[in-house]
Amino acid sequence: MKENLLGIDIGGTKCAIAYGIKENESLTIADKQMFPTTTVEKTITDILHETEVMMQKHELTPANTRAIGISCGGPLDSKTGVVISPPNLPGWDNIPIVSLIEEKTGIKASLHNDANACALAEWKFGAGKGTQNMLFLTFGTGLGAGLILNNQLYTGANDNAGELGHIRLSEFGPVGYGKKGSFEGFVSGGGIAQLAKTFVLEELQSGRIVDWCKREELEQLTAKKVADEARKGNPLALQIYETSAAYLGKGLAMVIDILNPELIVIGGIYTRNEDLMVPMMKKIIEQEALSLSNAVCKIRPAALGEQIGDYAALSIAANLTV
Repeated sequence: MKENLLGIDIGGTKCAIAYGIKENESLTIADKQMFPTTTVEKTITDILHETEVMMQKHELTPANTRAIGISCGGPLDSKTGVVISPPNLPGWDNIPIVSLIEEKTGIKASLHNDANACALAEWKFGAGKGTQNMLFLTFGTGLGAGLILNNQLYTGANDNAGELGHIRLSEFGPVGYGKKGSFEGFVSGGGIAQLAKTFVLEELQSGRIVDWCKREELEQLTAKKVADEARKGNPLALQIYETSAAYLGKGLAMVIDILNPELIVIGGIYTRNEDLMVPMMKKIIEQEALSLSNAVCKIRPAALGEQIGDYAALSIAANLTV
């Protein structure tokens, strides 16, 4: 049986409207329209307009369209469908986006934060298909997580479940999520860049030459630059990624002990640099996690790649009971 779905991905710099067709356990993205995120009022107007254009283009109606999924950065209230005040969306204070979309289209809609939406996408259509207890980690600019527990999305009392990036893993270390030594501080693009600056500065102050980073280039260091050097076999760059991988292992060991998942799916930087991180990550997990829990838990890179944002919003629609 085929089902028409619509997905709305609201980001800090751009938004997208996606049209998807779900048939049995597969989802095909049939069309997509992107546009910039500008002022609050204009962006909401553009979302409503582009959704209407997409519906007209493909002759979608309340009668032949199952649902609309909306993915957005938190904080938000998924129960009432209100975007509260995301840091990447200044001015989006208590915006009732679900009711606005439903009034405009006549189609049932649902809202979730982007990490939960990505968890749904990987669970329903990606690396987590067929699992009942799964964790998804974003591992991008920051570190977020979505939890699938007992065959359903778990969001917590007020949509704050899965904020693993806020856990402090060390008294000192890179700052992430407003905490030095946090999970996000060690395991994110920004965190790896901070680690790199520290490691490189130590070398430079000791009088050693770092041929891939001069002192004046420190502030421009990125996780990608370090990964590129690590792939060339540079010992310092490899040490930086091993440090991040060690803290990834430490954080995942806690998750394995507490939640006992059968699968952990990791996106973003991990998918591109799995080979640099797996040996140290696994070593730490084996040291720290309960052996019985670790034995049943697999760790895989995300499968949906660059299209995960589109799948995420559409997966919210697919998961909605209508």
